Amino acid sequence: MIPGGRFVMEIVKTYLGELLILVNEMSPYLLLGFFFAGLLRVLFPRRYITRYMGQRNFRSVLNASLLGIPMPLCSCGVLPAGIGFYRNGARRGSTISFLISTPQTGVDSILATYALLGLPLAIIRPVVALVTGVFGGMMGNLTDRNGDGADQKQDTQPQEYDRSVREFFRYGFVELIQDISKWLIIGMLLAAFLAVIIPDDFFIRNISSEYLAMFLMLLASVPLYICATGSIPIAAVLMLKGLSPGAALVLLMAGPATNIATMAVIGNTMGKKSLRAYLVSIIGGALLFGTLINELVPREWITGFISPDLHSAMHEHPSGWFEWASTAVLVLLILNGYLMKFISGRREKISDHDKRQMMRSNIHTFRVEGMTCNHCKASVENGLKAHPFIADVLADPSGDRVTIHAETLDESKVRNTVEGLGYRYLGRLE
Repeated sequence: MIPGGRFVMEIVKTYLGELLILVNEMSPYLLLGFFFAGLLRVLFPRRYITRYMGQRNFRSVLNASLLGIPMPLCSCGVLPAGIGFYRNGARRGSTISFLISTPQTGVDSILATYALLGLPLAIIRPVVALVTGVFGGMMGNLTDRNGDGADQKQDTQPQEYDRSVREFFRYGFVELIQDISKWLIIGMLLAAFLAVIIPDDFFIRNISSEYLAMFLMLLASVPLYICATGSIPIAAVLMLKGLSPGAALVLLMAGPATNIATMAVIGNTMGKKSLRAYLVSIIGGALLFGTLINELVPREWITGFISPDLHSAMHEHPSGWFEWASTAVLVLLILNGYLMKFISGRREKISDHDKRQMMRSNIHTFRVEGMTCNHCKASVENGLKAHPFIADVLADPSGDRVTIHAETLDESKVRNTVEGLGYRYLGRLE
């Protein structure tokens, strides 16, 4: 083999080794997180969420933030849920609080944070999510007129979930894994890549200012999407390369909570004032808490908890059978999630085809953007079916279309419903 080929093989071998280390470290805690997520799903009826988010006061905002912190929802899932709460009577401030605190954490990401980053950051992350969520919610209450939120209530009530053992396993170990596996895999692949290409002393040698590093992390995090769990291995590797804990916290906060799509939906649905409260809380909170950690907390208190196994010691002390077994189970669950999604997609196509055959007359087709998954499809279909003048609905996320079967149609109600759910209504298609 030519020298260049040996070099490439060595790089690939090193990369795969780093990737296995990361997965073995995180997999036991991820499985435990999925377990608790399933429990939350079946033990906490969704109707209570709107009940405790419906007042324009501090208590309602605090409740919304406390409810959001353990929920393992990424920004894709939290947007329809949050906007749905708003349209069902939750106040603007409570909704903003929920939208801020929920994607930053989650049971799975808190446990994964403990696995890779240690106890201090595992405690700091939910505390920061709580404080920024409450602050943003109180700012939102200042822009909330006396009628906002309550007068947005629609005829439908939040859908109750099945509270069976089957639902516990289905949500915790199938649906949730389907929702986050893509970004979790991307985060791990990127973290392993960074571990290979970035020298150990990169940040110490090239970025002397901790505040410049925080600003760079903020610029990278705000417009892009990184899920709360997927951001953890990236932050761990970057801190081992010399990134300050404060800058890493900026990544952990702003990455999961903000992205261009989220900002567009919040601005369109709840107004520019709500969007400003949302961004000020997240950006200001990230910089504030990042600064406090850098200035008040000794660096070794944070970095000392990060397992050196991510780089060298792990190569000398390989993972035990439990870590390898957890990794195997996690991989099988992810593969099962993709298989179930493929089977479900095939069934949806067959069902959609049958619907089109039945809906041959009185058909109205509209262009709707922002639907990205089956959760979005169900939200739009269920929201529109609540109107008595609509006989049937077929949403097509891949084609940005919504087809409605109705003898008479009130287009303004269709538009209000679609936009109220957080999606972009672009008018009728001929």
